[in-house]
Parts: sequence; structure tokens; C-alpha cells
Amino acid sequence: MRKYPNPMNPSVLGVDVLQRRVDGRGRLHSLRLLSTEWGLPSLVRAILGTSRTLTYIREHSVVDPVEKKMELCSTNITLTNLVSVNERLVYTPHPENPEMTVLTQEAIITVKGISLGSYLESLMANTISSNAK
Repeated sequence: MRKYPNPMNPSVLGVDVLQRRVDGRGRLHSLRLLSTEWGLPSLVRAILGTSRTLTYIREHSVVDPVEKKMELCSTNITLTNLVSVNERLVYTPHPENPEMTVLTQEAIITVKGISLGSYLESLMANTISSNAK
């Protein structure tokens, strides 16, 4: 199954590959633009002061076939005056069972200029975590 579009995560509406290259070490680098529907509840949109739910995300991935590792780094490029989301995913073989994959996920979420920032950051972190499952 491809990561996007994916019926398990219908919030991703489209994916455009902006650049793809193989470096001197044989690693595949891809730069993609993702169109997503954030599906924020109306209360959250009111707090943020926006009715916009369509957002764009820049994603850079590196696939290393020698190390058997894939790393994705993504950041939103829409609504950056309100919120920034920087996410890093690393996929590696399980150290004891190479037939399994280990996902390490990190996300830094910053909601700007509102008093309920920590609540919204927590809400978004929970959404990111559930999307990784």
C-alpha cells in the first residue's frame, strides 16, 4: 500500500513530486508537496481565527538501501503564522527481527499567539500520533 493517497488517511488529498534524485551514495532523495485537509473542529478554527482547512506540507525523504533506512522530514507551509508542525519519521529494520520495521516518530508543534496554544499543540500531537499507526 502506498503512503498517499491512502484510504487509511483520507486527509491527504494530493501529492506532487517536485524533485527526485539519487546521490553519490545511492540514496534516493525526494521532495514532495502534499495537499492535506486538516479537518480542524470549528471551535479550533474559531480560536485560530481561520476558516481555512486546506493546507500544504513540504516533505523531504531519503531512502538508503544500504543502511535499510528511510527518513521523512515534513513541515507545513500553510498557516505558518498560526502554527508550525515539523515532523520526522525514521523507518529501520527491527534489531532482533529484520522482517519487522521500527518507526521512530518526532514532532515539534508550535501554536503561535493564542492563549490555548498548549491545548491545541496537544490535540495536533495526538492526531499526528494516530496517523502513524
